[in-house]
Amino acid sequence: MVKPGTRLDPPPTPPYTRGMTEFSPPGPLGTDVAAAAERAHVLAQALPFLRRYAGATIVVKYGGHAMGEEHLAEEFGRDIALLKQVGVNTVIVHGGGPQINTMLKRLAVQSTFIDGLRVTDAAAMEVVEMVLAGTVNKYVSNLITRAGALAVGICGKDGGMIRARKVERTRKNPETGVEEKIDLGFVGEPAAIDVRVIHALTGGGLVPVIAPVGVDADGQTYNINADTVAAAVAGALNATRLLMLTDVPGVLDKDKNLIAELTLADVKARIADGTITGGMIPKVENCVEAVTLGVKGAVILDGRVPHACLLELFTEGGTGTIIRR
Repeated sequence: MVKPGTRLDPPPTPPYTRGMTEFSPPGPLGTDVAAAAERAHVLAQALPFLRRYAGATIVVKYGGHAMGEEHLAEEFGRDIALLKQVGVNTVIVHGGGPQINTMLKRLAVQSTFIDGLRVTDAAAMEVVEMVLAGTVNKYVSNLITRAGALAVGICGKDGGMIRARKVERTRKNPETGVEEKIDLGFVGEPAAIDVRVIHALTGGGLVPVIAPVGVDADGQTYNINADTVAAAVAGALNATRLLMLTDVPGVLDKDKNLIAELTLADVKARIADGTITGGMIPKVENCVEAVTLGVKGAVILDGRVPHACLLELFTEGGTGTIIRR
């Protein structure tokens, strides 16, 4: 198994010698013959995986530091373009929390929080839609298009793709101990996914890039967590894989070692015994939801690792934690 952070770069090319004299082989490759041979070897090893995923649908949730760091963003665009070129139907769902926070501050839009959860009022929702469906969406689409594949940025409102419903949350009143509802404003969750727009794009050789903004039956716009949207989209598409790019290597055990694979029963047990805690719980639960909806495997992996998607799909064992039935 390739450890997170391991690159598949070829080793330095040794000098070529004939007798006592160093020389460079003739032709344009020169002393790069050994390096080229190593790259060819890597490609040959990837062949079984290329066959496995040819024609398959892969949903990638993109965000975090992988989006914020320019060199990682450029590599992500190239990797998605490569997947498209080898016949993988790739669908991207992106986040944009840091970009939203920056724009809210720039426009002096005040935010309120309840138990750490942002309340999205009408003014904030306007900024959220502008950033997610506008700036960030087109940025990600352009990364992929510049790398050689044609990507089209859309949001859940386009073609009624993501039908949303208002999220309902409760909390225990610290004084009375009674459960009470809290209103987070225009924060939603997917109620239904209409995949016709996605199929129209992938069928035309395009890469859909989806902003997690949905709309309810009355036309009200909602901000939706990108992980939740990615899981719902992957389930609706019956995807072969859901790749959740995060800022951690995957699910870790109590000794901080990567857990390579979990079943649905394992996830339940690891949450119960405290192995899976904090912010990892909702990510794992979204993966469980995707698998329950029919996705063959959902993977949590570190988007900061160069070529994380390629390493996961085209190497034995992958790099993150895969959750499947």
